[in-house]
Formats: sequence, structure tokens, C-alpha cells
Amino acid sequence: MYKKIFLSLALFVLPLPLLAQGIDQRINDLLTPVANAVDGFFMTSIPIPFIGSAPFIVIWLVIAATFFTLYFKFINLRSFAIGMKLIRGKYDTTGAVGEVTHFQALSTAVSGTVGLGNIAGVATAVSVGGPGATFWMIVAGLIGMSTKFVECTLGVKYRDIHADGTVAGGPMKYLAKGFAEGGHVRFGKFLAFVFAILCVAASLGGGNMFQANQSFAQLQNITGGADSFLAGKGWLFGLVLAFFTGLTILGGIKSIARVTSKLVPIMGVIYVVTGLVVIFANIGNLGHAISQIIGGAFTPEAGLGGVLGVLIVGFQRAAFSNEAGVGSAAIAHSAVKTDRPVTEGLVALYEPFIDTVVVCTITALVIVITGSLETSTGVQGIPLTSDAFASVVSWFPYVLTVAAILFAFSTMISWSYYGVRAWTHLFGENKTQEHIFKVIFLVFVVIGSSINLTAVIGFSFAMTLAMSFPNIIGLYYLAPVVKQELNAFMADIKSGQLVFKP
Repeated sequence: MYKKIFLSLALFVLPLPLLAQGIDQRINDLLTPVANAVDGFFMTSIPIPFIGSAPFIVIWLVIAATFFTLYFKFINLRSFAIGMKLIRGKYDTTGAVGEVTHFQALSTAVSGTVGLGNIAGVATAVSVGGPGATFWMIVAGLIGMSTKFVECTLGVKYRDIHADGTVAGGPMKYLAKGFAEGGHVRFGKFLAFVFAILCVAASLGGGNMFQANQSFAQLQNITGGADSFLAGKGWLFGLVLAFFTGLTILGGIKSIARVTSKLVPIMGVIYVVTGLVVIFANIGNLGHAISQIIGGAFTPEAGLGGVLGVLIVGFQRAAFSNEAGVGSAAIAHSAVKTDRPVTEGLVALYEPFIDTVVVCTITALVIVITGSLETSTGVQGIPLTSDAFASVVSWFPYVLTVAAILFAFSTMISWSYYGVRAWTHLFGENKTQEHIFKVIFLVFVVIGSSINLTAVIGFSFAMTLAMSFPNIIGLYYLAPVVKQELNAFMADIKSGQLVFKP
């Protein structure tokens, strides 16, 4: 079967070298109108009396995150210690159904969020919204932890366990089953159907094309930029990346979890340590950088569109980065081995914290503290981050390139799993449909490497954030179910019925 998959991919991509001249432009010309149309539809701004206007999708996510933070009494902060115990396996039970451990589920989900959005997307957000956008990214990450808790708890509670032990979970399941419990069968199925379609599109956009595009951009940047021997050969990089991605995703969630549980810590350490080196090299500017970030959040320059404009940029970037409310992570977390759904929700709290509060903040701080925002005029995306790293040590962009490719690879293999689960929900949960989607996914790796940044970002933002429409409707409706699970779990710990391992 695997040979057939690679043969199908080869039949599509082998003719590409024959069309090498101008192929990137052809792909771009074809997909840019589609990306612009999708972006315009889902990112429509709505007026806010006496303040201005903001994309409805951003308002939708912020209100939900704030509501769940209050409804669950700041679960994002008060359950940090319990979440860490669960990640370390202190409440693992023998015989629990599932495919992966708490740590592996978290690693897979984190690898799906800690991607090039943390490097390229943050740089773009700071370029557009100024240093103040960083402050609102952090705020969005903190309250987004509560949303992630809700959706990942539901992902485990309403998952399907197949006869062979494999798991199918996520919003497709809890939207359909949760609403059915309340007698709203058709509405639940409709929401699940809409979510699945959007998830497939998002997996091919933000979880695939954006990652391939920006990792190639960084590789081209360090090999000569526009004069690089790779210029115009995005398809060639895409072929290589698709090959290694295919080798991993063909093994399913267990194979993906094995890779991400090793890759995520490595790539995280590489990036964070490198960022800290840059920050400490400019430690004298730290106070000024923090002042710019905090001051810019509330008193931005007039040209940035006011406080609301900076807030929107920051929250939009955080939402795209940590995906809290989008529902994607619930698909990975649902595969965990546990008999208490709320335990995985408590583990999932760490996702937005790692992704946004730590990694995104490192990126933004490096850009601001080095002054690259002022010196790299007109530069956005990953080249801006690269310039910031290079300002300390000339060869640091090579380290960044390694981190960027690792980020891209890990995100892509995780999102391939999300796409598979959504695809099979639409067309049937069987191996044939899984392999069909994997072929499509690998083809889009090549396409993503060839399209320009503007088109990819527009498509990626729109499709990823649009998933939150049906998902958050379900989260509001099923929040009482999650509260019951949480209260029962906490009561069992308090009474001594549940004891963490030493």
C-alpha cells in the first residue's frame, strides 16, 4: 500500500522539473485568488460602537476564552501543578484505553501549534502591530488555556474506540454526540460536518502549505536570498520535505507520537536557548524592550491603528499560533490512554502556555531587543526573525534554519493526522480513505513550497480560525458536562479515592 502511495505522489510531482521555469508563478497565479476570496469571507470586520472595528472571528475567540476562564474559575492558573503531575505519568492507570501517553499526546498537539507561526507569524504581527502586539499575544495565550482545557476534555469524553484499538476523536465527535444527547441530532451533525470540511482545508493550509512555504523561505534566505541557487525552485524543496513527511505519517498516530515526543523537546530547546543567547547579548536593552512592549500595547503610534488595532493583531496571531478554540488539538489529545477525560484537559492547559507565552514571546522579544524592527525596513515573516538572530552571531540564521525546518516538519505531521480524522469523518473511517488524504496532503507540501507568503498566510489564517465557528458553539453547549467531569475528578482527589504516584 505504501509503495502505491509514493507512486501516486511521484506521478504528480515528477513532471515538475520539466516545468521548472516559472512553475512557482503558475501555482501562485492559480491559488492566490482562491486564498484572497476565502480570507475576505471569514475575516470580515464588524463595527464596535465607539471603538472601531475588528474581525468577527477574533472577537468570537476572545469572548469565548474569557468566558471559559471565568466559568471554570481560572482553571488556566490554578491547575498548573496537577497538569504537570499528569504529564509526568503520576496518574497513569494500567488498562486505560487509548493509543498514546499523556506526554505523547501533548507533544503531538504542541508540535501542531509550535510551528513557523511562532517564528514567521510573530515577526509579521510585530511588524504590523508594533512591539505592543506582543503583550496581547501573551494575554490571549493565558486565557486561551481555559478554552483548550474544555475542548480537549470533550475530545476524550466523546471519542470512538475502534475494534483494533485505534481512536477517532475531536470536535467531529463531540459536536455530533454531545448535541445528540440533548436531542439536537441534526444540528450536531451539521456542525460536525462543517467543522470537518474546514479542518481538511486548514490542514492543507496552515498545517501544511504555510509551514513548507516559510521553511523554504528561510533556507533560500541563508543561501543568497533572491540570488540563491534555490530561487524559483520551491517545488524541489517541497519534494524532499514531502518524502520525509510521508515516511512518518504513513504509520498513523503512534508513529507520529513517537517522532513528536522526541522532536518537540529537541526543537524547543534549540530555539529557546538560541533566543535566550540573543536576549542576553542585548541585556542592556531589555528594560527598553519591555517598556516598548507594554507601552505599545496601550499607547501605540497613530499609524498602527490605535490600541484596538494592536490588540487585534496580537490576539489574531495568538489564536492562529496556539489554536485555542479552533478544536484541532482535541483530535490529538483524544488518542490518550486514560479513563478520566478531564485529565487530558488539564494536560492540554500547557499547550497555549508553551506555544504562546514562551515561544512566541521569545521570538517577539528577540526582534524588539535587537532593534531589527527598525533596521530591517520592509522585511516581514521569517527573514525578519533571521535578521534579529544574525545581529548577534552571523551564523545564528543557520541554527534558526534547522529550528524552522524542524518546526515545519513537526507541525505538518501533526496536522496530517488532524486532516485524516476530518477526511475520514466525511468519507468513511477506513484505511483507503486515510491513504487518499495522505497522498493529497503530500502533494500540497510541494504546492506550499511554491506559493508566495501573502497568499499562504491569507488562506491559512482564514481556514484555521474559521474552524472555531462550529467548535465554540459546541464548547458553550457542553461546558456544563466538562464542569461535572472536573468537579468529580477534584472531589475524588480531595477524598483520597485518587492518589498521584510518588
